[in-house]
Amino acid sequence: QVQLVESGGGLVQAGGSMRLGCAASGSIFSINVMGWYRQAPGKQRELVASITDGGITNYADSVKGRFTISRDNAKNTVYLQMNSLNPEDTGVYYCKAQTTYRNYWGQGTQVTVSS
Repeated sequence: QVQLVESGGGLVQAGGSMRLGCAASGSIFSINVMGWYRQAPGKQRELVASITDGGITNYADSVKGRFTISRDNAKNTVYLQMNSLNPEDTGVYYCKAQTTYRNYWGQGTQVTVSS
C-alpha cells in the first residue's frame, strides 16, 4: 500500500506561481512513476506532468516551459512548481503513484487562478 498526502494549492492571480507537494509513505519502493493530474470542472482528468524513478520527466504540452516536476528522494516527496499560471490551469490537482500492480491517488488539492 502507498499513501499520498498533497500540500499546497489555493488561490493565485494570473501570472503568479505556486508549488504543490506530494508526500508518499508505505511501500514507496514499489513506485515506478509519480505524476500530477488535474481535473477542471466539466472536464476529464488529464496528465500534467510525471517523473520516473530514474528521473525522466514528461509534461503536457499546455504546461511545458511553465511547470516543473521534481522529486526529493530523502523526503519521499514529489513537487510541482507552477509558474506563469493562467485561469485555464484552474482545477483539482491530484498526485498519482504508479506501481507494477496498481495506481494510488491522493485526495486532490484545489488550485484556482483568478484573472
